[in-house]
Amino acid sequence: MSDPDSAAGTGAGAERGAARAAGAADAGAPRTRRGEQTRAQILEAALALFRDHGYEGTTMRAIARAAGVAVGNAYYYFRSKEALIQEFYRRTHREHLAACAGVLASERDFRARLLGVMRAKVDTIMPYHRFAGVLFKTAADPASPLNPWSAESGPLRRESTELFAEVVAGSRLRVGGELRAALPSLLWTYHMGVVLYWIHDGSPGCTRTYRLVGDSVDLVTRLVALSRLPPVRPLLRFALRLGA
Repeated sequence: MSDPDSAAGTGAGAERGAARAAGAADAGAPRTRRGEQTRAQILEAALALFRDHGYEGTTMRAIARAAGVAVGNAYYYFRSKEALIQEFYRRTHREHLAACAGVLASERDFRARLLGVMRAKVDTIMPYHRFAGVLFKTAADPASPLNPWSAESGPLRRESTELFAEVVAGSRLRVGGELRAALPSLLWTYHMGVVLYWIHDGSPGCTRTYRLVGDSVDLVTRLVALSRLPPVRPLLRFALRLGA
């Protein structure tokens, strides 16, 4: 397949043809340096337009124009606006993994590991605060493929849950098998609650979110410790069944 940067597909017919030909192109386009630059260029243009004009108010044609590429090229790399947002999700996840690698490599205390991962999450998404508020209008729809609980978001949701599984597995945490198995998913859900709070946080530098992270990590740590007490175990089993 030739490099799409030389393509000149224009017009409505070419645009529709490009969209059909793209298929899973956003996942399978050749990873050349030039291709990566074009891919990043299209994504940055899309994020700026989404932020300024909203998700629904932005078209793939407008994204291609802002990125300085042909419409066919935009569809070659990203088959839809949804694919662009999923790529944005993947990028922020990669940034999060890199930011918390140090604490996971050096700490064995569960609280310290969870606190480091949660602070790193807020740190890495801070540059996207304004954009996240715009995206939330669409992503909050339960039927939207951009919803973090959607089938389309499933692969990334599983990767993120695996990060919290690493938080637990690499710690000295002593916890029962039933809770240990459920804890990564529970921590992922907890972290999404923090992200939702952050989206609505208007405090300077999102200081309220950082304070919430510190306080809630302390609460989570204490609740997990309490789960080892015999009188708490029946209540824990009941609570886990509620979430099943």
